[in-house]
Amino acid sequence: MSKISVTALTWAPPVVQGLVRDLRVAWALEEAGVAHERELLALDQLASPANTARQPFSQVPVYREDDLVIFESGAIVLHIAQRSRALLPEDPAARTRAISWMFAALTSVEPFVLGLFEVDVVAAGAEWAQLRRPAALQIVERRLAELTAYLGDRDWLEGEFTAGDLLMITVLRILRDCQVMQDFPILQAYVQRGQARPAFQRALAAQMAPFAENAPA
Repeated sequence: MSKISVTALTWAPPVVQGLVRDLRVAWALEEAGVAHERELLALDQLASPANTARQPFSQVPVYREDDLVIFESGAIVLHIAQRSRALLPEDPAARTRAISWMFAALTSVEPFVLGLFEVDVVAAGAEWAQLRRPAALQIVERRLAELTAYLGDRDWLEGEFTAGDLLMITVLRILRDCQVMQDFPILQAYVQRGQARPAFQRALAAQMAPFAENAPA
């Protein structure tokens, strides 16, 4: 049996705790029922030669499966999903649609969500953030409205829960401290359904545990 490990952080600032991208990978592995180990790194280890040799951008997660090493959370989730009926349908057309939603989450939604997160949370109160906020908010509201219109009264984007939902929900969770989500109750309920899944709860608990243990005094 292959030995799988995923890098994660020993500690992260509270503003991003529960949002660090190794959560996506752990959630996917939990949904797929695949056992794995966590390789914990301190923040000052991210730029070490040992980590940049496998993750050129000094980030987590890195996924190792025997001799296979993958970086970028989306690529890792796709790798896991391609081998799990729990994350991608068997029907070729449905499978392709689900993969399309994976890319949509990471390219059509996440960059704009991160832009609003930066001005509303990371740099809240800064003059430059206040100047940039109207444009950042406008594009996020547009994307959320488009996503709401597509989701409608369905529980999941393509009928059953897939890796597309997994990534989209982790992206929308970035807005947890942004008021904009209050205007989109359908998406709030969608995120809550994802967060209620036992696999998500296990993944979140695993990420948060070392943060509590290593919190600065």
